[in-house]
Amino acid sequence: MKTRTSLLTAAVLVVGLAAGPSVLPAAASTPSASTAAPSPGPALEAAIAGLPRADATAALVRVGGKEGTWRGSSGVHDLKTGRPADPAARFRAGSVTKVFTAAVALQLAEEGRLDLDRSARSYLPELIPASYGGVTVRQLLNHTHGIPAPDFPGTTVEERYANRFQVHDPEDMVRSATSKKREFAPGERQHYLNIGYTVTGLLIERVTHDSYERQVARRVLGPLGLRNTYLPGSAPRIAGPHNHGYQTMRLDDGTTGLRDVSVWGATDGWAAGDIISTTADLERFTGALFRGRVVRGPLLEEMFTLPEVTDFGTGEPAAYSAGLSVKVLGGREVWGKTGGRWGYNAAIASTRDGSRTLVYSVNSTDAKGQGMNRTAENIMVAAYGRP
Repeated sequence: MKTRTSLLTAAVLVVGLAAGPSVLPAAASTPSASTAAPSPGPALEAAIAGLPRADATAALVRVGGKEGTWRGSSGVHDLKTGRPADPAARFRAGSVTKVFTAAVALQLAEEGRLDLDRSARSYLPELIPASYGGVTVRQLLNHTHGIPAPDFPGTTVEERYANRFQVHDPEDMVRSATSKKREFAPGERQHYLNIGYTVTGLLIERVTHDSYERQVARRVLGPLGLRNTYLPGSAPRIAGPHNHGYQTMRLDDGTTGLRDVSVWGATDGWAAGDIISTTADLERFTGALFRGRVVRGPLLEEMFTLPEVTDFGTGEPAAYSAGLSVKVLGGREVWGKTGGRWGYNAAIASTRDGSRTLVYSVNSTDAKGQGMNRTAENIMVAAYGRP
């Protein structure tokens, strides 16, 4: 098993505590009357009011872009002390990691070191079996590869919690997944799973002869000055100030209640879901990405191009591109990515022209439950409008 070290690109966080919801009013340049969108401030303030409550204990929100800015926080740092939530806190961003991974892969494609139309097996012949020989790099990125999920110990949240410190090796996860029958022929359907990004992380390591973590730090975190964003490796704790995450589950006395799940290893996510960040860093990253400062030229369009297939489970049109997904909210396309780790939900989003960006962290008490967390959904609707 490989030893993967924690690469911490860290700086001291400026900690500000405010009673929630704490709000900074709109303070950016105002668009012209013909193009100005309604200020989301009042709706956002209402969306995060009243925390903690059953579905969430804290929320941090930042809206930016040409249409104006808004920042707010609500809830508590932890349930024991009841201190106000820290708006500068770090949090687990889950599958927002995939945007960083896709960006690095597309940079390597621009440099000619990765070919999106070449098979993953041609880069990793000792790992990818012949039965998956037709899977291309592009199909890994847009979830049309047909590789099933690997096996993990436990199926319930209580069982997962008991195994929270287990270290998962990415190559072992790929072997577990590719030992199974494929879900569909490569390029035939779309099924959103982590495994394509686990393989992509290994591809990045193969073609760069470097660790995935160092490549993300060198290519994205460093150039953008994302000093409070890092990839934790096997470390189960969030380094630096963070608001505690809680999960509803069966407790030791047999009752159902909230357990503090802030300390939980994320090696099962790795290049698909282990990043830790802040709303300020993710806002900077989102703005730079949509302005073409992270992935440039034609390769950026891969992130805004949906495959012409249907979803494996629902039969609906594909909604995921390379790294991002898209929804129509308030009558316009909103591109972005949500993420969930136990105790934490997060998202980055933007209109294609960058006129309104959104970043949030919600300390959800059922971050991996069916459907979207209520507070997170209210934030998204407040920022952009209803589907």
